[in-house]
Amino acid sequence: MANLVVVGTQWGDEGKGKLIDILAEFADIVVRFQGGANAGHTLLVDGEQIITHLVPSGFLRQGKKVAIGPGVVLDPGTLVEEIDDLQARGLLSDPSALLISPRAHVVMPYHKMLDAARETSKGTEKIGTTLRGIGPCMEDKVSRSGIRIGELVDPEILGERITSRLPEMNALLSLYGHEQVKEKDILPELNTLAARLSPFVADVGAVIRSSMDRGRSVLFEGAQGTMLDIDHGTYPFVTSSNTLAAAACTSIGFGADRIDAVVGVAKAYCTRVGAGPFPTELSDDRGLQIREAGGEFGATTGRPRRCGWLDLMALRHALAINGCTSLCLTKLDVLGGMDSIRIAVGYKKDGKEVEEFPSSTGSLAGVEPVYEEVEGWQEDITGIRDMEELPAKARAYIERLETLLNLPVDIVSVGASRSDTIISQNPFRRV
Repeated sequence: MANLVVVGTQWGDEGKGKLIDILAEFADIVVRFQGGANAGHTLLVDGEQIITHLVPSGFLRQGKKVAIGPGVVLDPGTLVEEIDDLQARGLLSDPSALLISPRAHVVMPYHKMLDAARETSKGTEKIGTTLRGIGPCMEDKVSRSGIRIGELVDPEILGERITSRLPEMNALLSLYGHEQVKEKDILPELNTLAARLSPFVADVGAVIRSSMDRGRSVLFEGAQGTMLDIDHGTYPFVTSSNTLAAAACTSIGFGADRIDAVVGVAKAYCTRVGAGPFPTELSDDRGLQIREAGGEFGATTGRPRRCGWLDLMALRHALAINGCTSLCLTKLDVLGGMDSIRIAVGYKKDGKEVEEFPSSTGSLAGVEPVYEEVEGWQEDITGIRDMEELPAKARAYIERLETLLNLPVDIVSVGASRSDTIISQNPFRRV
């Protein structure tokens, strides 16, 4: 049996949720290992759309366990809403189907207040945060002043932890002219949410290690994308956690030798939400065409995504630092109807070739993409389920990417539904 990590290789929104849903069929347990409610997975199965922000995408597979690891920061209100919605649909009816680590940190109401106050104060210098309180929660985590799920569900401890945290948090909020937070205004609701979540709390790390020891297959689900990684992304226009495959090890607590394969997910073009450099961005009708055809609006915020051509400089960087063993290419159908398609195969700056993906946003903002142009196709490919049945020009596009990246494209998504997928090689069976 194999243990796989699925990661986004762009600026997020690559379609990881759909791939996790598909691969969950071959896994015993699916684990979310980082991020928070600032990520959104949109799933379409049998015509029904389900959007989740915290519950791992494998919940649709009957009999599968899903788990939320210590590296995730949890908004308890959002999580309870998701659980209620899924249970109303007849899902997650068994409490043991969802495990929540007691080590995961809690996004508190004051985190969201501070997040919004800070972003508003930046004016035109906004970084594009989702205002979900993720950054302030992560700050509390690394400053050792955060509140974890294990404390949230312990009423004797929770009040004490809030009392000790509020003086400094209120001092910060006052700098932005925000009203003070009182314990009596937030504690009752938190206690109610804690009671709902308490049955799901379990030592996720121990469960995963035991599952691996017993030969079970574990599928690890990342959130956001590589280019939003706090260390290796386009800083400061990034998220607050490590989004790379290796973060699964540090979040859950196991050795890197237990990972058998890493599947990178990339759109057949590029998108990003929020501010920050985007070398291949299209500001013309083609960008609008891609946005409309691809439904490129954020699942979490509803914001329109910026769209552009596929960027292989950024993609090579992502594949290398994640150790990807294969690629899943999503939304290939969106490029249908174009006479020609561009691929950014490199960058130039001041007339000179750029050897590596720039480490600073200043350097990245000044690059000029070097494009290779390939022929487009006019056919609708959403009903195709075999790689050989794709139009010749669509196959040529995929094959060109495999050559340029020196990596196999195992899976191609040709539509929003679970069934709109071509699997030439199951990553679980490649191992």
